[in-house]
Amino acid sequence: MHPSGLNVGAFGFQTQEEHPMTARVPASDRTRKQIADVLSGDFDKSALLRNAVRLIIEEALEAEVMDVLGRGYYERGEPAGYRNGNRLGRLKTAEGVVEYAVPQVTGTATPWASEVKQALSGRTEGLERLVVEMYARGLSMRDIEAAFTGADGRCVLTKSAASQVTERLWEDYLAFAGRDLTQHPILYLFLDGVAERLHLGQPREPVLAAWGIAASGAKLLLGLYSASKEDTASARECLRDLKARGMNEPILIATDGAPGLIRAVEEVFPQSLRQRCLAHKLRNLGAKVPEERWREVKAHALAAYQALSPLAARAAAEEFRRRYAREFPSAVACFEDDFEACIAHLRLPIAHRKAIRTTNLLERLFGEERRRTKTIPHAFGERAVLKLMFAALARASQSWRRLVISEFELKQIEELKTELHTEFRQRTAPVASSTAPRLHFSSNNKT
Repeated sequence: MHPSGLNVGAFGFQTQEEHPMTARVPASDRTRKQIADVLSGDFDKSALLRNAVRLIIEEALEAEVMDVLGRGYYERGEPAGYRNGNRLGRLKTAEGVVEYAVPQVTGTATPWASEVKQALSGRTEGLERLVVEMYARGLSMRDIEAAFTGADGRCVLTKSAASQVTERLWEDYLAFAGRDLTQHPILYLFLDGVAERLHLGQPREPVLAAWGIAASGAKLLLGLYSASKEDTASARECLRDLKARGMNEPILIATDGAPGLIRAVEEVFPQSLRQRCLAHKLRNLGAKVPEERWREVKAHALAAYQALSPLAARAAAEEFRRRYAREFPSAVACFEDDFEACIAHLRLPIAHRKAIRTTNLLERLFGEERRRTKTIPHAFGERAVLKLMFAALARASQSWRRLVISEFELKQIEELKTELHTEFRQRTAPVASSTAPRLHFSSNNKT
């Protein structure tokens, strides 16, 4: 198999004799699989850009051939010519040489030569810009047409061909939104939302993002959901979708303090620990303390939130109350609210705690995505925003590092799962005495 993904013969091009069925499969489908492989593994920016350039070229070439023949792959019709495999094309870019499949056509009334391939000469800069924009927000018809417009001002792609390319981008998102999640056992799930203008002239609407850390340590985007409002029903629907697609019950789920999201998490995944995002919590706490005292108060709050154990955290919390109850009563009330969820991460392996006590990774994603939408006026609309957010996460994942998880830590997590299952059974069993066990991850449990 050639690195480009094509089956090549001794002379470097594909032949029907080597693999009769290969010609019946669009080359862009193989390229799309390579892009998915890049995104699901250790992220390689150069590989992504090369494959994305190849994808744009191959889809444009295939759309051009469809226009010439009047039918797509596997479609029947009055033959205006025939597909005859692919030849290997090469294009020099800043990321190196990109090899792509050039469809061959025979049996036409006059010899056929691809105008798209001819238009590629000297246009690598435009194509690379197109790739960046594709992964920034998805493509508009205008973008596609501009990339394949020659010096004479004529676009070599018809509007129908350009439309096919843009529609495939939405299909990418739909495939992502429906993919099977059973192959990646999730240990830690992170949920956060951002308000986006999904429809022009309408108020901003919530978009919920879900990503997780798998048992392998990989960080994976799991879902993006637009919701009519930020309530329990909407959040419950998102979580049930993850479950329906095969996601297991995580050991811990991190969220902000949105009541609807908290209730949905406790309903759909009742055996999971719920972690309150400490970044959100500290911002709320800081708003209730004078700026000149915040450094001191924050240090005492962190003494509880980052203690070695839940027991030590509760002792530090008692000291926080004793110290600030009179001076900053509203800050103490904020500190006490949902405290057990703030220290849920302390039951997990020490090396994991920093990575699982906030939803900061999503916060950074939303900040980048918001920056893009401000500079791209026509990024509004549910389709465009969801594609943009998915694309922004792919870019952001360049800096994501796999969480190193040892076999011993996996064993610790398995033991904790057993504990949580026992706690759940005790919590849901009929009350047999007045000494019911005290649980430490309910939003209603105040320390």
